[in-house]
Amino acid sequence: MINFPKIDFPQLKSKLQVKSPWDRIIIMLLSLLIAIPIFVILHQNLIDLEWPFNLDRIILFIILLAAIFFLLMFLRTIIILCVAVYILILFYGSVIGNYGFSEISEDYNSMIYTMSDNPYPQDIIVAKLLPFPNKSKIISAIEYQNPKVRNFAIMSTTKHFRGIRGYSDYRTIIQCFAVFKEINSKWNYVNDPKDGDYIATASESLEYFSGDCDDHSILMAAAIRSIGGTPRLIHTKGHIYPEILIGSMIDLEKVNYLIKNVLFIKESYGKKLHYHIDERGQVWMNLDYTAKYPGGPFMYEEILGALTLN
Repeated sequence: MINFPKIDFPQLKSKLQVKSPWDRIIIMLLSLLIAIPIFVILHQNLIDLEWPFNLDRIILFIILLAAIFFLLMFLRTIIILCVAVYILILFYGSVIGNYGFSEISEDYNSMIYTMSDNPYPQDIIVAKLLPFPNKSKIISAIEYQNPKVRNFAIMSTTKHFRGIRGYSDYRTIIQCFAVFKEINSKWNYVNDPKDGDYIATASESLEYFSGDCDDHSILMAAAIRSIGGTPRLIHTKGHIYPEILIGSMIDLEKVNYLIKNVLFIKESYGKKLHYHIDERGQVWMNLDYTAKYPGGPFMYEEILGALTLN
């Protein structure tokens, strides 16, 4: 006969009792912080039962939160000690200007937002692409050292997003997005002459903010590079558009949050970000003249060539 261990319910009950109401508050806050990202992952991967008022998801979250809460209650002594040390470290980081409370809040918000609103990726292997058309003419037209181009870029950064605080690591990206906003809000598409391509220089396009897709791409690339950004041009069938280097996938989380919640809230509401990932894992975001926000939809998916401006 197998003897099953007896459950001492009074002892179990005593383990769930807390000595201080602050213990319960701390455990509940930790449970929420842990439950939210787990719930987002489950929500995206589980079948939607289409219950009225999303009751299936509400019940799922309640069960998940309760399970995490009771688990943390059993480990409350260790958990509370770790939380106390963690708070002291964050407090020290905030005082000396290092990683502190505001930074951890931003990182958590970025993680949650990226989980709930995944961008749209597309891989690209630059080494397998075709030669870029009119490469030498386009490079010459990208006058990023021209004072007119740089002054325009600087003007854009003072006009848009100047008051954004708390994202010092992404200041250059934010300023490049200001350039994107200024150019795309003014751009007027005008065809080239029938007898061939007309490649306008960046300073020339500044006169009227008009031209075709390669003129737009040249101006965007020149202005972005003039203030420290890294642009590149993508060639598709009958179309050229600019992209900007965002960085790693971790950087993409922060930029995704910035675009959706800080910089282009109305323009990007309910929409996805479109970008490419090269063979080195670097993220490049679409800045086409058809886009109302960085990472707008691609006009053409097939990529024939890429011109990176280092």
